[in-house]
Amino acid sequence: MDSGTGRVVVVGTDGSPRGDAALRWAVEVGAHAGDTVRAILVRPRDTLLPGTSFAIQPHGRAPEADYHLDEHVAGLARTSKAKVETRTVHGDPATELVTASADADVLVLGAHRGGALADLVLGSVGRECVRFSRCPVVVITPEAAHRFAPA
Repeated sequence: MDSGTGRVVVVGTDGSPRGDAALRWAVEVGAHAGDTVRAILVRPRDTLLPGTSFAIQPHGRAPEADYHLDEHVAGLARTSKAKVETRTVHGDPATELVTASADADVLVLGAHRGGALADLVLGSVGRECVRFSRCPVVVITPEAAHRFAPA
């Protein structure tokens, strides 16, 4: 990144409450005037069953499958002092987020959305991002997500 420009904040979001909290944190707290927030929605690739035309989602069809990132971000972007960009990609979420954050100053994620036991550990996407990201990673925990829920 050029030293004459603002910071780049990459945020992974998926329409879930924790993904939404990560997006709100990135726009409202993590970015400042002159910064760029890159909101990324990663949709898993459909997998074709061998020998059929039936496609399955590797992790099942999430309730957020009909989430439209551009529409959601439009409201947040109006009040942000930072420039907000959106991008929807298909692939492995951890791989796509690590790649997207290669030139970022920070990567922001919502915590794993599993149950109480799963919340004791970082979800697989978060774990891979923390492990392989070349920039600091901010993880919005379930407790912190409540602070960044829509009013």
